[in-house]
Amino acid sequence: MVKLILLFTLVPLAELFFLIKVGEYVGVGWTILLVASTGIVGVSLAKLQGLAIIGKTKFTLAQAKMPKDELIDGLLVLIGAAMLLTPGLLTDLAGFSLIIPFTRARIRSIVKDKFKGKIITGSFNFGPSSVNQDYNQNKDDDETIIDIDDYEEID
Repeated sequence: MVKLILLFTLVPLAELFFLIKVGEYVGVGWTILLVASTGIVGVSLAKLQGLAIIGKTKFTLAQAKMPKDELIDGLLVLIGAAMLLTPGLLTDLAGFSLIIPFTRARIRSIVKDKFKGKIITGSFNFGPSSVNQDYNQNKDDDETIIDIDDYEEID
């Protein structure tokens, strides 16, 4: 929660600072043009990359394989496009790094390693942590769980 509060307060302040500094050097009009053009170019590039990822995903599925990298790439491009639509130079830089294939591949490997570590340690949750607690509290103590692999056939 604290990380989100810092993210949503410090990032806009840093963006505002850099926009003011760039505006002082090149002028307000050029700064606005720069922010608008990075947004337009970035979203166009995101669309092209998104279509390429959809094509790769279809090809991988046609081979009866799970499109793991393509799904992560799609998420990274989506996040990158959202960052490019946000006015600012830092978010544009981060957005372009998520959309350009070379840098995206490096970021994808970092994301995969992070997910893998969380899954191995069991610290990866798909929702509120209270869901599992609520389930365990409502569970009957007399409930018997039968594993289908542990059975004997009776004639």
